[in-house]
Amino acid sequence: MAKVNVKWALMCSAAIAAIYASGYYATINQAPKDGQVLVFQNGNQQYKNGTFYGVGSNRRGSIQVAVTIQNDQIVNVEIVDFRMHYSIRDVVGKPEEVVKRQSANVSNVSGATYSIRAFHDSVVNALNQATRS
Repeated sequence: MAKVNVKWALMCSAAIAAIYASGYYATINQAPKDGQVLVFQNGNQQYKNGTFYGVGSNRRGSIQVAVTIQNDQIVNVEIVDFRMHYSIRDVVGKPEEVVKRQSANVSNVSGATYSIRAFHDSVVNALNQATRS
């Protein structure tokens, strides 16, 4: 096995650290912080009361949710159908996180990107159906 040049190893490590840090700092402020509530009103836009169903899918499967809204607040989110290639354990707790944050933007789970994206898209889909025109 060939000996690795120390300078080369240090330069590669520094480059990887710089790429990671730039990605981290570029996205850190995109998700709501714990305890932060996002208001779903944009001007005169309001949500209808009721339960709305949304589906999110990608190449690894699909997730269907039921989102219940009362007085412009998300009061309940339930996973109705889970047909992902991965385990449902990947999104356990995410419905409660949506209710707590009042937002479809949930925290990511390492190794479960496809499941989290499908869940997020299904909540957004349901919220789009609930939007008053």
